[in-house]
Amino acid sequence: MLGSFPPKRERWSMEFYYPNFQNDMWRIAGFLFYGNKLHFVDGAHKRFDRSQIIDFCTERGIALYDTATAVRRLKDNASDKFLEVVEPTDVGALLRRIPDCRTIVVTGEKAAETVLFSLGKHAQAYPKMGEYIEFDFEERKMRLWRMPSSSRAYPLALEKKAEHYARMFTASGIL
Repeated sequence: MLGSFPPKRERWSMEFYYPNFQNDMWRIAGFLFYGNKLHFVDGAHKRFDRSQIIDFCTERGIALYDTATAVRRLKDNASDKFLEVVEPTDVGALLRRIPDCRTIVVTGEKAAETVLFSLGKHAQAYPKMGEYIEFDFEERKMRLWRMPSSSRAYPLALEKKAEHYARMFTASGIL
């Protein structure tokens, strides 16, 4: 999964991906895999349980990384609309290190655009939200899924976002 353009560090509830306590990524995962959107929430400390999330990702074979290694926020908010990608992640190098990977998941339009650019496929149209495109990477058949943003600023209910993620996780053999 690629697509983490985190907010300012002061908004983080943990040192890991999707760290903002207002972000729904870990609530979506809890809802889908455990039937409880609060499964990964440490309510007493108003944060996510990082070690539980890492164990979950490891058990399920879910790798996480940033879509870009350097970004510049053009306004004082977390909106991708006002985000400049200074240095995209070398997605090809990542894929070479994970030869069994056949699926890339991005969480938003900006992330899809950035990944395709990194792979030299910037002329290729990125998928619609909740769908995927297929492409070849060094003789490997790949799917690039574009999921809805897990940010609460994205105007879609958690349960509706979870429907898209469930389809992707099921098609990927994880759920």
